Amino acid sequence: MAGHDGLQPPGWRSNPSEWAQRLPIVALALVGAAIATYLAMFQYDLVATVWEPFFGDGSETVLASGLSNVLPISDGALGALSYLLDAVTGVIGGRARWRTMPWIVIVFGLAVGPLGAVSILLVIAQPVLYDAFCTLCLASALISLAMIGPAMDELLAACQFIRRERDAGHSAWQAFLGHSPGATAAAEPARATSGAVR
Repeated sequence: MAGHDGLQPPGWRSNPSEWAQRLPIVALALVGAAIATYLAMFQYDLVATVWEPFFGDGSETVLASGLSNVLPISDGALGALSYLLDAVTGVIGGRARWRTMPWIVIVFGLAVGPLGAVSILLVIAQPVLYDAFCTLCLASALISLAMIGPAMDELLAACQFIRRERDAGHSAWQAFLGHSPGATAAAEPARATSGAVR
């Protein structure tokens, strides 16, 4: 059953679109973007050295490797862009966006999830392929992993909403866009309650 404010998904004890859940993800994404930008600056020779307190020249080995530069842009630059996408999609929409803007929640979940998976693969590749570690790369991977759980909660709520709307005979596409009857009907009790308080 939806919460008293009409914002909780049916059957959930909390609202995965609450700012208290999303803002920490956005903050982590901004820290990740700063780290990835710094690493990209090294990869594009905008800074001469990269900070490495634990692994000697490991960061330089990893960041100059063929794996880090296999795409037209470096993995640091790609990471910075991905983190910025996470931050932007994390702040778009209100506390009911799991039902009013499922499309942005799905974009957010797809941006956070694959970034975490790629980070894991890159961390595994460091010692296996190059016998080296990069402290800031490891920090970036930990940031990515910390973002996955909360983002997947909201993604699950949005997907459940789309499925409920489809099962009720409404268009899944309209539900995805936030234009199905359920996207606005659940908001009506919340408006009525807030109007009665005045």
